Amino acid sequence: MKKTLMYLAAALMFSASIAGAQSFPNKPIRLIIPFPPGGTTDIVGRLVAERMTRELGQPVVVENRGGGGGSIGAAELARAAPDGYTLGISTVSTMAVNPACSDKLPYDALKDFAPITNLAIVANVLAVHPKVPAKDMKEFLALLRAKPGRYSYATSGTCGIGHMIGEQFKVSTKTFIVHIPYRGAGPALNDVLGGQVEIMVDNLPSSIQFIQTGKLRAYAIAWPQRLASLPDVPTFAELGLKDVNDPAWYGLIAPAKTPPDVLRRLHDAAVKVLAQPDVKERFRAAGAEPVGDTPEHYAQTIKTEYDRMVKLVKVQGIKLDQ
Repeated sequence: MKKTLMYLAAALMFSASIAGAQSFPNKPIRLIIPFPPGGTTDIVGRLVAERMTRELGQPVVVENRGGGGGSIGAAELARAAPDGYTLGISTVSTMAVNPACSDKLPYDALKDFAPITNLAIVANVLAVHPKVPAKDMKEFLALLRAKPGRYSYATSGTCGIGHMIGEQFKVSTKTFIVHIPYRGAGPALNDVLGGQVEIMVDNLPSSIQFIQTGKLRAYAIAWPQRLASLPDVPTFAELGLKDVNDPAWYGLIAPAKTPPDVLRRLHDAAVKVLAQPDVKERFRAAGAEPVGDTPEHYAQTIKTEYDRMVKLVKVQGIKLDQ
């Protein structure tokens, strides 16, 4: 009799698990974007949220939680209930750079999250306000070397991806430009467009429209080859700056211990979104390439980037509180 009751209880638990998976989601999902509106993280996150709403049949509601180079939003996600109803956009900054820069973050990038999929890789760009008197990278480097410390570059925040690109650029070119950190790419971009800061180091999607309309001048992009949308802009590798030529990535993550069946449901929905022709077109027009890999592959991408950033931060002596 006891064995019969045990089997019955196990069967009921299994049935409840199946029913739970089939019913997920049955309420709105919160998507934390760890940067303010206007930057690349926001652009990628909002497009994916819009389309996942259609795939899941429940609203995916965006919540921007900027600050700390993305660490505030990431910490909020790490504290959330692991039930699939709070997700986050992960970046090189939140998963690799910030953890490499500080051992005091309120989260562990490799333990506190469940990777779902890498949504997209994105080109990085170095662009300037048109008032800078240099038409290309050669003239720009001559200008920087003639006036070290005279020019400043804006980024989404200290120890963000833009900051790391900027520091690698300084090392690779033996130049000195002053870092001006902001609380996200959107505010940084606004000041560069206004001429308060001369240089922008950022992901391409938030800047491309201004480059195409002449409001910014791009000197180089970090991408495997030139982009059809910016055919006259060379890659850093073309210019002999291979160490600056790594693109960024943006992924979808959940709190650690989120149930596997829920993660599969979210992964399948995200991959379907990334396969849609118009989504691919919108990503590519903005300088991004959709990915949609497995959770295991994305977890390895995060680990590899984290290890690389740990080495770079150590060599450069970079600290999160700089």
